[in-house]
Amino acid sequence: MEKRILGIIFSLLGATGLILAAVNFVNGGEGTRNIKSIIIYAILGAIFFFAGVGLVKSTKDKPS
Repeated sequence: MEKRILGIIFSLLGATGLILAAVNFVNGGEGTRNIKSIIIYAILGAIFFFAGVGLVKSTKDKPS
């Protein structure tokens, strides 16, 4: 699997995680379980998103 495709997949997974964190934040809820899920989704989403963007940016196009 090429690095660029893997970077795109990571970016999409990261964006999904960040969206899930935002949805959980907006919907509210009570207790520490909601706060933990928001933090976990946000951190993992950010890690995957920035790793994917880094892979896409650092991979050079090769002529076909």
